[in-house]
Amino acid sequence: MDQLLAALDGAWRVLLAGLLLGAGLPAMFAFGVRALAWGTGGDAEIHADGVLPKAHLGGRIVAYTMFSLVVLAVLIGVGYITAHGLGYSITFNGIIPVITAKH
Repeated sequence: MDQLLAALDGAWRVLLAGLLLGAGLPAMFAFGVRALAWGTGGDAEIHADGVLPKAHLGGRIVAYTMFSLVVLAVLIGVGYITAHGLGYSITFNGIIPVITAKH
């Protein structure tokens, strides 16, 4: 029974990581594109002929925040892969990742 619970625990973690990284990052990027379209106004929105909607600062802020989070996640992933390839490990003691040599 313990082996079954350990397997289910591992499967749950893989499923969660797949949802966050496999579907979550592209969804955040798509949301950022949509927010950028709303933030810049213009032909990206549906509007009456001859009437251009005004730009929204909030849309741009949300868009750039989403893009920054996606880029940050990609950089952390590349750093993780590179560190392990060179014989280092990454620990998260708080918010900032710390690269340390493996013992």
